[in-house]
Amino acid sequence: MLVSLDDYARAARRRLPRTIYDVIAGGAGDEITLAANRAAFARIGLRPRALADVSSRRLATTVLGQPISMPVMLDPTGYARMAHRDAELAVARAAADAATLYAVSTITSYSLEAIAEASAGPNWFQLYPPTDRGACRALIARAEAAGYAALCVTIDGATQGLRERDLKNRLTVPFRITPRRVLEGAVKPRWTASFLLGGVGRGGQGFGTHSPRPLSVRDAGAAIAATARAVTAATARAVTADEIAFIRDVWPRPLVVKGVQRADECDLLCELGVDGLVVSNHGGRQLDGVPASIDILPEVVEAMAGRGEVYLDSGVRRGTDVIKALALGARAVLIGRPYLYGLAVAGQAGVRHVLEILRAEIDQTMVLLGCNDVGALDHSWVSAGRPARVEGR
Repeated sequence: MLVSLDDYARAARRRLPRTIYDVIAGGAGDEITLAANRAAFARIGLRPRALADVSSRRLATTVLGQPISMPVMLDPTGYARMAHRDAELAVARAAADAATLYAVSTITSYSLEAIAEASAGPNWFQLYPPTDRGACRALIARAEAAGYAALCVTIDGATQGLRERDLKNRLTVPFRITPRRVLEGAVKPRWTASFLLGGVGRGGQGFGTHSPRPLSVRDAGAAIAATARAVTAATARAVTADEIAFIRDVWPRPLVVKGVQRADECDLLCELGVDGLVVSNHGGRQLDGVPASIDILPEVVEAMAGRGEVYLDSGVRRGTDVIKALALGARAVLIGRPYLYGLAVAGQAGVRHVLEILRAEIDQTMVLLGCNDVGALDHSWVSAGRPARVEGR
């Protein structure tokens, strides 16, 4: 029975080939930051209040003026078709079903237009700015025309992180069909059938498709290689203040910057006209050894001083994590790996179930905390120290 986000991670590990699971689950270097993201949440205690009327609770909030049913959104993740052939289409539909937002990655298996069309809800478009200003302007125009509510520019990708799991798995570009790859596919037949039947057609943004067709093993390898090259080309470059200023001039809707890890960057970002920030270390996938996002959150919130909304990702796995982030000043959180695990296990239904698990946990936490509105959460509801260990009962 799948009752937690960790249950979905374990189920995905059983379903996916080892190489693919490690692409999703792995972090950079020694994975110190990957582990720190979870450990930091564990160090923060909750401080319940008694004598509170919690017969009804309000979980809904707004982000950049857009109502969402709970303070959880879906992070941009590249090439979701590694997990399931319906990829971003399934994720967008699940997010709309849950009445929340999905930030669609620059590197997708389907075009940004197809994803927007598949979703009945609002979405953000995450941008790795192309080097060529003309190409950047054209991509932004496509996002605007497709109706994306906000642009989310990722700024922590000056180069690819050191992903040692991928190196050890010999995940290479160009992709090579080796005996190991063949064996991995043979022992995970359900994933292999889904991946090969998912297909590659026209209209994709990375190598994506509108009209899936069956793939040969050779085509599948070429597809993975093409995506890996696209990811490297799109993400392995620094984003400067000049580029943010250019994007702000071109994009007429709310602008969010993702990858903020220092309070002293906030003044400049506000001067550039940014409407929101995502405190993020990329889930521990870029520079290893940086602090956990939740540890940086309070200083960024203080530096922003209400000049823009602050969100958080990296390490959120429980409803209690969401509550802690909100209490420390986040407007909402974003999740990445958990919904990919849900996607791998059960497609759109799996993503939706992951979101509903978090919704139920947030609601239960609010009851036990004695708080009836997520908008009322502040620092008084948490303690910075590690929760006390209680023996026996």
